[in-house]
Amino acid sequence: MNALARRAAGLLLGTICMPLAAFAADPQPTHEFILDNGLKVVVREDHRAPVVVSQVWYKVGSSYETPGQTGLSHALEHMMFKGSEKLGPGEASRILRDLGAEENAFTSDDYTAYYQVLARDRLNVALELEADRMASLRLPADEFSREIEVIKEERRLRTDDNPGAKAYELFKAMAYPASGYHTPTIGWMADLQRMKVEELRHWYESWYAPNNATLVVVGDVTVDEVRKLAERWFATIPKRSLPPSKLPLELAEPGLRQLTVHVRTQLPSLIFGFNVPGLATAKNPREVHALRLISALLDGGYSARMASRLERGEELVAGASSRYDSFARGDSLFVLSATPNTQKKKTLAEVEAGIWKLLDELKTTPPSAEELERVRAQVIAGLVYDRDSISSQATTIGQLETVGLSWKLIDNELDELKSVTPADIQAAARTYFTRERLSVAHVLPEEPAK
Repeated sequence: MNALARRAAGLLLGTICMPLAAFAADPQPTHEFILDNGLKVVVREDHRAPVVVSQVWYKVGSSYETPGQTGLSHALEHMMFKGSEKLGPGEASRILRDLGAEENAFTSDDYTAYYQVLARDRLNVALELEADRMASLRLPADEFSREIEVIKEERRLRTDDNPGAKAYELFKAMAYPASGYHTPTIGWMADLQRMKVEELRHWYESWYAPNNATLVVVGDVTVDEVRKLAERWFATIPKRSLPPSKLPLELAEPGLRQLTVHVRTQLPSLIFGFNVPGLATAKNPREVHALRLISALLDGGYSARMASRLERGEELVAGASSRYDSFARGDSLFVLSATPNTQKKKTLAEVEAGIWKLLDELKTTPPSAEELERVRAQVIAGLVYDRDSISSQATTIGQLETVGLSWKLIDNELDELKSVTPADIQAAARTYFTRERLSVAHVLPEEPAK
């Protein structure tokens, strides 16, 4: 949670007796339509400033890739800036920069997205540029030869030379034995070294079709304005047959898996990961929202259980965190991380025992109504303040739509969170915090050379 959200949560906690509904703004006018070629368009009006966010989301990411061909989605993201039928390499970025626009792109397990933030009267330019590269990407071989070296260096800097990232990459590969989520988004280095531009061309032709994309526009616009622009620039791009894709489902109980990895770090650390469903795969969505609140209950600031008990109370850890991505296309992970308090000579085994004690307590004793309301208010505060940004609204809408959920969740998830009871928390803990679902990584300093 960022600093602003924490301050907001503090204000909310001071007025906890107020109904939580008071913190939720009325839903903003949001519209959706689909062009004849299958492109889905979601428009959300926000007229507070003459600014607009435009995003194009493609339903393809690293979880779609196969062994030996990892990193294709991320590499193609880089190459989308290297020229199209109308423009040469980098020219689209220069046009947007001259207009005062912000632009970028990102790739994940589940999607690849491209966005621009710009003045409302320049939306036409952004959509023309996006439609151009959706329809006619060039993929010059000489540009690829240079860009793949940039991607390799990115991998070295962000993963290979980053002890924490390297350890988590190996942990994730172990924690997802059955689904494509074990693949690193940037790809394995061996695959980057043998990647060919022809593979990227095939990937582009397979997945970058209007019927596999969602256009999200949020800001000072109307649906009629966006509809006209979308029809003008995207409607002539033909739909294409898409390769089959399946949800990244995980084994329900893969069994306890353990990993010890030595990296260039001074302090040992522990990573716990429980295989759990995401909202797109859960049979009971209430369990997912319960897991979201459990994550905040354990790691939601100063008064959270890991901070108050393991860090300050027992002085067992120097730091601990919890995270859970419920908006995944497939099954997800509930991850706990901790660093032992080495000044007190605490060990990884003691930290493991301390974490299990917290989790087992959730199974036997549900949280009090007061604690749950405090945590719920904190989570809702973070969501409300985060959604104050038009970029955040667009990204949430795009993510939901691309992983198979509806954008409407952005407006009703507060009600879903408010419906979770202490008994739901206890039931979720009993179901999912088991050793049969657990992966454990011990991250240790490198051993001295002999």
